[in-house]
Amino acid sequence: MSTSSGKKDIALCIINPKSPQNMGSILRAAGCYDASAIFYTGERYARAKAFNTDTKNVGLNIPMEHIDSPCPAPHMSMVAVELVEGATPLPHFTHPEHAYYVFGPEDGSIEQAILDRCQHVVYIPTKGCMNLAATVNVLLYDRLAKSANTQYGDQIIMASRDTNNRTKVPASDNE
Repeated sequence: MSTSSGKKDIALCIINPKSPQNMGSILRAAGCYDASAIFYTGERYARAKAFNTDTKNVGLNIPMEHIDSPCPAPHMSMVAVELVEGATPLPHFTHPEHAYYVFGPEDGSIEQAILDRCQHVVYIPTKGCMNLAATVNVLLYDRLAKSANTQYGDQIIMASRDTNNRTKVPASDNE
């Protein structure tokens, strides 16, 4: 479920997620970083999604679909994000234009059969493993930071900030 319009597709596939809090945070990250779809496998999230923490209601704008197994659209590169031997460290990774990112479960790893189908396997070089939602956020931020099309400036800040935030940097800090 992705578009082949001129937009750079970013789809997320979460393997058997269990935590509604993590999925709520993943939904929010998907909205912040302009993902086009979220897929998930397994049954645990379906039972827990009533407790979703999607505070920005991103789930209303980004398709979220239960699937049996990761299956990207033909034009997308499948990228596993997992702590596995031989993986590419994220700082050295060049993100594909159309990416289908696969993340393992909170309490397990991506199965070897799925890793074997991926065009790329990357890991985030940390001490210990990160929380699932934090991993999604870091991966998507890395993609944004490396993009030549990232927009900066006050217009982005004003469009993105909370309605209660109207603060500005003091003039002396802008010099």
